[in-house]
Order: sequence, then C-alpha cells, then structure tokens
Amino acid sequence: QVQLVESGGGLVQDGGSLRLSCTGSGHTFSAYVMGWFRQAPGLEREFVAGISWSGARTYYADSMKGRFTISRDNAKNTVYVQMNNLKPEDTAVYYCAARSGSSIATRGESYDYWGQGTQVTVSS
Repeated sequence: QVQLVESGGGLVQDGGSLRLSCTGSGHTFSAYVMGWFRQAPGLEREFVAGISWSGARTYYADSMKGRFTISRDNAKNTVYVQMNNLKPEDTAVYYCAARSGSSIATRGESYDYWGQGTQVTVSS
C-alpha cells in the first residue's frame, strides 16, 4: 500500500507556471506506475499525464502535450508535473494516483491509490 500527498498548487496568472509534487510513503513507490488527473467543478475527472515505474515512458492527454511535463525521482518517492503556459481552463483540483500494473493507464478506475488533491487556479 502507498499513501500519496500532493503539494505545489496555488493561484497563478494566465500564462504562468506551476510544479506539482506528489510524495508517496513506503519503500515500493518505484514499483508503481504514476498518473496525474484533474477535476474541475461540474466536470468529470480527466487524465493529465502518466509515467512508467522507471520514468522511461510517459504519456500525456492531447491538451497537455507541449505544456506539461511529468517526471519522477524514485529516490525521493516523488512524482512531479511541471505545468507551463497555464490557462484558465486548467483550473481544477489535481490528483496523483498510483497503479500496480506495468502500463500507463488513462482511466482513473485503473489506479489503486489516490492523493487528496491540490487546487490549481489560473486567473485570466
């Protein structure tokens, strides 16, 4: 089992940047595929990005490609998402999640553990 805690959210202006972090407990963090998801008010949760256990493979939702970069540091039990050129429509609660499988999944149902979320607000 792994517990996840996100940090790094906040208020940023249109075009700004933020880096979110998600730190996991337990010594098996490196065994998990990690994903970032987000949920805006009134909307369904959506996949943002995912990364393989080694960090060698990444996958992004189309609307995030070129703006968001996911990475991980297994020595620190932490996964990151660097978000650049943020837009008001990126405003949401961002969640990190872990899954035991070997492939990057885009469906939230495929993930086993979730953090509590961190709010990102982009002002116009």
